[in-house]
Amino acid sequence: MPKVRMRQIFNDPEIYILRVDDDRIRFFEAVWEIPEGISYNSYLVKTKDANILIDGWKRNYTGEFLTTLSKLIDLKDITHIIVNHTEPDHSGTLPSILEANENKAKIITSNFGKRLLEGFYGVKEVDVVADGEEREIGGKTFKFIMTPWLHWPDTMVTYLDGILFGCDVGGGYSLPGMLDDSDETVVEEYLSYVTKYIVTVIGHYKDYILEGVKKLSQFEIKALLPGHGLIWKRDPQKLIKHYLNVAKGISNRKKVTIIYDSMYGFVENVMVKVIESLKAEGITPVVYKFSDDESPAISNVLKDIPDSSALIFGISTYEADLHPLMRYTIYEISDKANYEKPVLVFGVHGWAPSVERKTRELLKGTKYKVLSFVEMKGANINENEVNEALKKLLKELE
Repeated sequence: MPKVRMRQIFNDPEIYILRVDDDRIRFFEAVWEIPEGISYNSYLVKTKDANILIDGWKRNYTGEFLTTLSKLIDLKDITHIIVNHTEPDHSGTLPSILEANENKAKIITSNFGKRLLEGFYGVKEVDVVADGEEREIGGKTFKFIMTPWLHWPDTMVTYLDGILFGCDVGGGYSLPGMLDDSDETVVEEYLSYVTKYIVTVIGHYKDYILEGVKKLSQFEIKALLPGHGLIWKRDPQKLIKHYLNVAKGISNRKKVTIIYDSMYGFVENVMVKVIESLKAEGITPVVYKFSDDESPAISNVLKDIPDSSALIFGISTYEADLHPLMRYTIYEISDKANYEKPVLVFGVHGWAPSVERKTRELLKGTKYKVLSFVEMKGANINENEVNEALKKLLKELE
C-alpha cells in the first residue's frame, strides 16, 4: 500500500494537505528514471461557506484519494475544484471526484486548461479565469496567475492570503520523510531532487522560470505549496532562489561534469588522463560512464549540468556516427540543459573520424561553447593535444 498522509497545515484559512507517495513509479513521463519516487499533493481549503479542492492525484491512486478526502469532508459538499494544471498526475482523480460529488462543484481553471479537460475527460462545464483575476469564494479572495510552460501551456498558480498553490511550480522528485521544510538536513538532501525535477520536466522551458519568478515577485509569498514533494512554510524563498539558480545555470567553478562511453577501453584511456589532470588542478570531476558494466540514468546526468562549470565528452565512433548513448545524452543535454558553458570533446575512431562533425551538428544552435575537439585513432593518445585542450578549459575557468 502506498504511504498516504493527510494533515491540517494552516488554521486561517483552514487548509489540509493530502499527499500520496508513489514508490511504484520507475520512469516519470515514461522516460526519466526516478527510483527515488515522487509524491502527489492535493489541498483542501475549508471556509465558512465553501470547500475548495485544489488539484488532485494520479489516477492510479483514485481509491486512496477518495478514501482520504472523505475523512475530511462529504464529497458532495465540495463546492469548488481548482485545476492549476491538467497533467494527469494532478488531474487523474478528477472524473471520480466529480462523480462522487454529483457534479455539484464548480471547476476553475485556465482557458487552455478548459480545452485540455474536455480533451482528457470530456469535462465541458468549466469556469475559466484570466491572468490576474480575483474571485471571492467562501469569504476569501483567490487570485489566479498564469504561468504558462511551467511546464504546460495551461499552467497557473493560485494565491490566497500569502499562500501560493504552485502545482508543478515548486515541485521536486523523491519521497522526503517530512511534509514541510522545517528540517534543514532534509531540505539540503531534497534540493538535488528538485534540480533533477526542474531539468527533466521544465528544462526545455527554463527561461519561463525566470519570467514566472519575476511575475510572482510582486506577491508576498509566506508559503509555497507545490503539487510534488515538500511544502515550504519556513523559507519559501530558498526554493524560489534554487529554481532561479537552476534556470540560470549558476555554476560551481570546481565542478566539471564528464560523460563518456567506452566500448573497448580506448576512450577510457583518454578520460582517465583527463580526470587525473583535472584533479591535480583542484577540480572535482563528476563522472558518468557508459560501458559493458554500467549505464547511468540520463536523468541523473542532466541533474549535474546546471551547476557544472564545464562539460567534457568522451565519445566513440559508432557506424560512422557517435555512440548511440552519447548521441542521445548530448541531444537531451542540448534540449533540457542548454547553458552558456564551455565544452571539451574527445573522440576515438577506428577506421574514420566522425566525432567532431557529428557533435557539431548536435550542438549547433545551442549556447555551449566548444573550446576544443580532439580525435584520436584507437589507443594512440596524442598527449600534447589533450594537454592543450585542458589548458584552454582551465584558462576559461579562471
